[in-house]
Amino acid sequence: MRVFVLDRNLKPLDPCHQARARELLNKGRAQVFKRCPFTIVLPDRTLEESTTHPHRIKIDPGSKTTGFAVVQEPTGRVTNALEITHRGQQIKDSIESRRSLRRGRRNRKTRYRKPRCLNRTRKHGWLPPSLESRIANIETWVKRIRKICPITAISQELV
Repeated sequence: MRVFVLDRNLKPLDPCHQARARELLNKGRAQVFKRCPFTIVLPDRTLEESTTHPHRIKIDPGSKTTGFAVVQEPTGRVTNALEITHRGQQIKDSIESRRSLRRGRRNRKTRYRKPRCLNRTRKHGWLPPSLESRIANIETWVKRIRKICPITAISQELV
C-alpha cells in the first residue's frame, strides 16, 4: 500500500512508500491533505519538476463490495488496493419498510388511501435505486482517486 502525493498546486504526483511519507512528515517537508485515502502534500514540489508515471484504475464490480486497484502502467505493479461496500440491501430494506407502512395505513380504520399503481410509468434508462446507488458510489470513488493519482486509463471487469 502506497501513500498518494500531491504537489503544492494540488496536482497528483506518483504515490510513495509509507515509510518515505512518514519520513517527509517527520522532517516537516509534507503535510497531511486527506486521511481517507491517506494523501500528503509536498509544498516544495511542483508537477513540472517531478517525473510521474501513468497509472490505471482497475475496477472489479460486485453486488455487495467493489474492488479497486491502482496499477502503475509500465511495470504493472499494484500501488493501491481499495474495497468499497455498497448500501444496496440497506436501500432495498428501507423501501420495503416504507411500502409496508403505506399498506398498513390502507388497512387501518383511517381515511382510505387508494393504491397508486396504474398511473406510474418509468422513464427510459430507469435503474433500481440499489443499482443507482452502486453506480454513483463507484463514480464518486473513481473521481476521488483521479484527483490524487496521475490516472491515464480506467478498465473494468465485465460481469
